[in-house]
Amino acid sequence: MKILTYPHSMEIGGSQLNAIELAAAVRDRGHEVVLLSGSGPLVQTVRDLKLDHILLDEPCRPLSPRFLGQLTRLVAKHRIDVLHGYEWPPAMALHLGPQLWQRTPVVCTVMSMAVPPFLPHTMPLIVCTETLKLHATASGHASVTLIEPPVDTNANSPDYDPSLFRQEHGLANDSLLVVVVGRLANELKLEGLLSACDAIGAMQADGLPVQLAIVGDGPARDRVSQRAAMANARTGSNTVVLTGEKSDPRPAYAAADVLLGMGGSALRSLAFGKPLIVQGELGFWRLASPASASHFLRSGWYGIGDLNHPIDEDGLAAAAARLRLELQPLLDNVDARRTLGAFGRKLVLERFSLHKAAETQELVYRQTLAQKPGFHGLETTQSAAGVILHRLRRKMQALLGNSRADDFNDLARIKATVTGNSTHHQR
Repeated sequence: MKILTYPHSMEIGGSQLNAIELAAAVRDRGHEVVLLSGSGPLVQTVRDLKLDHILLDEPCRPLSPRFLGQLTRLVAKHRIDVLHGYEWPPAMALHLGPQLWQRTPVVCTVMSMAVPPFLPHTMPLIVCTETLKLHATASGHASVTLIEPPVDTNANSPDYDPSLFRQEHGLANDSLLVVVVGRLANELKLEGLLSACDAIGAMQADGLPVQLAIVGDGPARDRVSQRAAMANARTGSNTVVLTGEKSDPRPAYAAADVLLGMGGSALRSLAFGKPLIVQGELGFWRLASPASASHFLRSGWYGIGDLNHPIDEDGLAAAAARLRLELQPLLDNVDARRTLGAFGRKLVLERFSLHKAAETQELVYRQTLAQKPGFHGLETTQSAAGVILHRLRRKMQALLGNSRADDFNDLARIKATVTGNSTHHQR
């Protein structure tokens, strides 16, 4: 098979990193894989993995007639058999371009926390949690496959050398180090990052030698920096450090005593054999352990706390206190850290291997090719109309000053997906 993989961006993040690693793993199973993308930090990862790469030479509107024509010609030129878009903008561009005009089948992976309602129901869908699979199937999607976020357990392992990470960022060698790796986004992440700054600042102020390293960048950086400065002013020391974005964050994972995270970052934390506290929204923090694993395996490495939880200073104080309850026993007990680290590493090896995910993805491609898409004019028209309405709503939100960058990681959409599913809620 000849497959074109199209991630939604090349900023450092879980969805696009999974797209690249799985593309390389499918190639290693004997297929021709071409990766299409714009520019960004992860282009270097594409080069390191020696993937065939088509770089979009100029930014353009992803659903403009000009771009759809460009995509269609490109797919014809390279004689692609299967198209794979990660998240809705690439998937819809591939659907409205080469699938519509050449009948080249499209697969879509959604690693956001909700499936866009305008995605065609005949398009094969890959999702990352059992909850999302159930929701998408109930919504009418004909083919939904679960592929949990895979981890390269060789590249991410307890043997990885942390090198000079602590020294480079002014982190004391004799302090306990808590690390969070991820994009500093307003959706999903911000509340947890702010409450983590508060919790670590309070613990340091109470005499526990602990520091927090926040690895990443993004639109919420200024707010996180302000909160880190408040924690550092409280302790009179370098308690919270923002390292900025790292094209290779593995030294940060390897240097940590405890990791905080969600989604793909949570699984990489486990791969390093480190204890993990899963971050969510509305005050959600929960230790990954044998007692909680079944919840996360069903619902993904994320959670929603109290649906009535206010996202204000009182809410942040409650979230920080909850994180401290989860974190304190780990920081006080090195044996507990070792035991939970070994548990997490074993879990990742058994369930989240890159090889297993590539095998499942290859099967999806074969099944998709065996059922070449017909012409579904009404469905395509409805999907295109849904995209237009979605964009109009976004423009209106922007005019009102309340637009969101990650539109299907919006908390209201996530609530609609998980309402009634208690596995997401804070214990």
